[in-house]
Amino acid sequence: MGALPGGGVLSVGAAGLAAWFDVDAFRSAGRRVVLRSVTRPVLVLGSTQDAAVADPSRLGAAGVTLVRRRSGGGAVLLLPDAQCWVDVWVPRDDPLWSPEPRRSAERVGEWWAASLPAGVGPGPVHVHRGPMMAGPAGHLVCFAGVGAGEVLVGGRKLVGLAQWRSREGALVHGCAYRSWDPDAVAALLAGGDDGVRLARDLAGRAVGLEEVGAWGWTVDALLAALPDPASWEVVRS
Repeated sequence: MGALPGGGVLSVGAAGLAAWFDVDAFRSAGRRVVLRSVTRPVLVLGSTQDAAVADPSRLGAAGVTLVRRRSGGGAVLLLPDAQCWVDVWVPRDDPLWSPEPRRSAERVGEWWAASLPAGVGPGPVHVHRGPMMAGPAGHLVCFAGVGAGEVLVGGRKLVGLAQWRSREGALVHGCAYRSWDPDAVAALLAGGDDGVRLARDLAGRAVGLEEVGAWGWTVDALLAALPDPASWEVVRS
């Protein structure tokens, strides 16, 4: 299994990370994009996942903090400088708002797709518009399945999305890895032969920016692809 950087164990719900998922902070906001970064490994569980899906001894040995987001879906592993995680808040009175949750996610996926450089591949860039398609581990790991708005390249998921909605608007989390490492997340969730099978399944279901030839892609390209870029509040945390 791939090793994770680490050291001591951070407390679950560490103050800085807990603030990431304080959805109340968005309720009265206007158009907002939040660019997230981590300095230590973090495993982010979906709203309904049992914390027991992650092995405490493996989390501790790898120095991984376990946190929970308010949106649904499977686990996402965040490592320092290994991915782009972006939160997008669209208020209910915004022209981009949609009462249809699937359409809200599709609009965010279209934005991500539009930011990618020409010629990425192999295979076409595709924004998924159908129902959820969960692989064998789709309930466990976000990048094992495909949901509305998620971006695929050559049939493999490049951008994962998760959404939380309220009366005030829609918050969509988005994540794209620089390089997809299925061993890293599998090592935290399963051991022995189960871990090997999980990593093998995950390997064929996702892809990273470097693997599709998007070496020159940056978050600046993502921000430039926003509709009416000057109208968005951009926060880096």
